[in-house]
Amino acid sequence: MEVRQEVVQACCHGNSRRGKKMKVGFIGTGVMGSRMIKQFLQQHTVLIYNRSPEKTKELVELGAERLDSVAAVAQMADIICTCLSMPGDVIGVYEGEKGILAHARPGAICIDFTTVGAETSRELFAEAAKQKIDYLDAPVSGGPEGVEQGTLTIMVGGKEAAFQTVEPLLALIGAKVEFLGTSGSGSVAKLINQYLVGVHSLAAAEAMVTGAALGLDSEQLYHILKVSYGNSRMLERHMEQYVLPGNFEPGGALKYLHKDVKLANKLVEAAGLDQSTGALAESVLSEAINEGLGDFDMASVIKLLEKKGQVEVKREK
Repeated sequence: MEVRQEVVQACCHGNSRRGKKMKVGFIGTGVMGSRMIKQFLQQHTVLIYNRSPEKTKELVELGAERLDSVAAVAQMADIICTCLSMPGDVIGVYEGEKGILAHARPGAICIDFTTVGAETSRELFAEAAKQKIDYLDAPVSGGPEGVEQGTLTIMVGGKEAAFQTVEPLLALIGAKVEFLGTSGSGSVAKLINQYLVGVHSLAAAEAMVTGAALGLDSEQLYHILKVSYGNSRMLERHMEQYVLPGNFEPGGALKYLHKDVKLANKLVEAAGLDQSTGALAESVLSEAINEGLGDFDMASVIKLLEKKGQVEVKREK
C-alpha cells in the first residue's frame, strides 16, 4: 500500500533522511505523552490533539501542530500514537464514529503506549484489522525521566512487520525496545512489571516504616538496605526521589499503579496462581486512594503506613 510504503521509507532512512518528514499523530499530551512528543519533534512532524488546548501550548511553541479533533489527527497521520490514563479512555479514543479507527487511512499504524489489559489490546487489534490498519500495544516502563533520556523499556505486541516499520521511531524514546509476539503480549509484559512495582513499593514502604517505628535512623537504614540483598529499584526510586526529599508530586500517580495492579492480578489468577501478594498490594493501594493519596506519586503509599504506625520516616531538612 502507498501509505505503508511511505512510512517504511521514512522510518528506514532514520536520522539521515533529508526528504519529507513522517507525520506522527499523538493523542494524550500528559506527563508521558508530552515528553514523547518533544522527542519525536526532533525528527518528525507531530500532529497533536488534547481536549484542553491550553495543555498543548508549549508543544505548539516547540513545533507541534495542534488539530481540533481525534478524527483530524487520524486522517492526516501515517503513524498514530496514544498515551492515555485508563483502558476506557483508550477504547473511547479508538472506537466510535469520531474515533481513530473510523478515520485512519488503510495502511496506517497505531501505537498505544497506555497500560491496559491484554483483552483491550486484542479487541482493538481485531477492530483495526477490519479497517486494514495495524495496531500495536506498546506500554512503557521508565517514567518521565526515561522519556527525556531516551531510556524507556518498550514492550510491543502485534504484527512484527508493523513493529519493524515503527522501531526507529520507538528508538527515539526507548533503549530497550522489544517485540514480544502477538497482540496483547506487550500489555501482559507491562502488567507483570507493574505487579512487581506494586508489591515492591508496598514492601519497601513497610520496611522503612517498621525501621522508623523501632527507632532506627531512616537514612542510615536506607543506605544499609541499598547495598544489601533487600535492595530494589523501587526502594531506591521512592526513597531518593520522593520520601527523603519529602516531595510526592507524581512521576507515576498512585491511582494508576492501583489500576495496573488490579489488572495484573487478573493475569495471575488466569495463570492458576494464588494472587495473595498482589491482592494485598491492590487492597493497600485502594486504601491509600481513599485517604486522598491517589493523585500523588506511588511512593506516597508510605504516608498511609506512617499514619497507621504513628511514625514518620525521616525526611531531609
